[in-house]
Amino acid sequence: MLGFYSTSVASVLPGLWLYICLSLRSGFCYVEHDNSGTVTLLCPVCILKAERAQGREREKAKSERHRGGVGERDRERRGRERENQTQQTERRHCISHLLILLTERQTATALLLGKCVGHHHQQRGAAGHLGRAGAGAVRRWVPCSGRERGGCSSGERRGHRTRRLAGGQGGHQAAAATMKLKQRVVLLCAVLLLLGLAKVFLLDGGEGSAASRRDLRAFRKMEASLALARGARLTHTLQSPWEVAAQWVGPREVYPDETPELAAVLNALSSSRLERADVGYKGTQLKALLVLEGGQKVVFKPKRYSRDYVVEGEPYAGYDRHNAEVAAFHLDRILGFRRAPLVVGRFVNLRTEIKPVATDQLLSTFLMQGNNTCFYGKCYYCRESEPACAEGEVMEGSVTLWLPDVWPLQKHRHPWGRTYREGKLARWEYDESYCEAVKKMPPYDAGPRLLDVIDTAIFDYLIGNADRHHYESFQDDGGASMLILLDNAKSFGNAAMDERSILAPLYQCCMVRVSTWNRLNLLQGGGLSAAMRQATAHDPIGPVLAEPHLAALDRRLGAAIATVRQCMETQGPDNTLIEDRMNLPHP
Repeated sequence: MLGFYSTSVASVLPGLWLYICLSLRSGFCYVEHDNSGTVTLLCPVCILKAERAQGREREKAKSERHRGGVGERDRERRGRERENQTQQTERRHCISHLLILLTERQTATALLLGKCVGHHHQQRGAAGHLGRAGAGAVRRWVPCSGRERGGCSSGERRGHRTRRLAGGQGGHQAAAATMKLKQRVVLLCAVLLLLGLAKVFLLDGGEGSAASRRDLRAFRKMEASLALARGARLTHTLQSPWEVAAQWVGPREVYPDETPELAAVLNALSSSRLERADVGYKGTQLKALLVLEGGQKVVFKPKRYSRDYVVEGEPYAGYDRHNAEVAAFHLDRILGFRRAPLVVGRFVNLRTEIKPVATDQLLSTFLMQGNNTCFYGKCYYCRESEPACAEGEVMEGSVTLWLPDVWPLQKHRHPWGRTYREGKLARWEYDESYCEAVKKMPPYDAGPRLLDVIDTAIFDYLIGNADRHHYESFQDDGGASMLILLDNAKSFGNAAMDERSILAPLYQCCMVRVSTWNRLNLLQGGGLSAAMRQATAHDPIGPVLAEPHLAALDRRLGAAIATVRQCMETQGPDNTLIEDRMNLPHP
């Protein structure tokens, strides 16, 4: 490949130099023709300098003759000696003249010479005797001025035929001394041009740089679409927001990278009328299953903590945090994963919105604590003594869009799941070679699933989620489906705690997608927290995160990048950065 690009650069330079010469408004083209059919085009600036030096040399010779200096024969002998020396010097430094050798057979290139070469061939017979003047003779052809480029007058053509760079061979030696500055400038320009071409052809032509440019374009697109308008509505389609969102889902994404309707769908989630309310599906944490107008199911998680509350203890301790679900969805957008269901904050009135449409099972869990309406629902850890309470009758919470029924889910045990038993460690917690065993198990032995797990580890580390003991994918996917980022509410509990064990899939396998690595680097320097502020600014329950949690995002991002760099140092970039861009079509 290097030879290919070198050849490309070499083939571009002659034509480019010819174009520059012929484009000068008052430039000169000098050609030399010998019996082999070779035409030499010299630097116009250099030859102009030589002409001036030759004029000075002629004046000097005339002065010597006037003073009765050396004889005619001595001058001829010394002239021949200087001619030989000049020819040898020009051969050694031909690169500084930027000579371009062409043959008459190269008709395509000869066309670039324009009138200079044309004049040379037209006058070849008439000026043939000049070619016998010596092998080193150089004839100069001067094209017409800019206003007369269409053709030369007969007087100009006669001038072209008669003018020549003779005037004593000593002029060449003088010209060599006076042309050094111009030669260096021209050579410097040529070197800069070569460096520019080398960058285009060699440095920017590889797959790695192409992937980086593609990832940068995706990042800029994400930045442009990050801010969402409040109160947006669908105006260009007759479809409902739920139908639009259902069409987005595919094997490798919950929503596409370009979603102009996203703000309208989130607004519908936060404001559509409730048609039904029931206890949540099975699980360990309190939630309610709601049905919105149009039959769309959503999951409602109530507020349990204030924004600045610090959850002490294990990284998976405490209740679910509803605002964590909102922030995790937008982090999924920022990282470009697009594997988290849509989430938005919402306020609901328990007395006027929930109770009139609630099932008896849900109504049986309602109670009052002072002036506040509360409910405790049905779940593994749900207790009447630990209800979720509204402020009066209005409860803050998060609403997660239910995935379409045509995409049934399959549950998997996470290979890096915890035991949740004191004194008992999972194998990955003491076996540093655990990843090698995982690579031999389906679906991690082939396909994108293992890289999805590593992406998820980085995602969970940034939000502080150490509770991913299981995960979901789509059924009957053959291992090609994405790892869906569901249930992210055990996040943003303690901004001061950075649980590094969450990154175990990353530092034990020492591999990560190139696209993920590029995105992490683009978010450095406070970019992640700034993007999170912008993405969540529209949310009805904003501010979604307290400032300590935003600062923790940037800090944890730096730690994740440092972990990847450590892997690159030990295993090399080629073994650490994996190019994996699966874009499976929608069914």
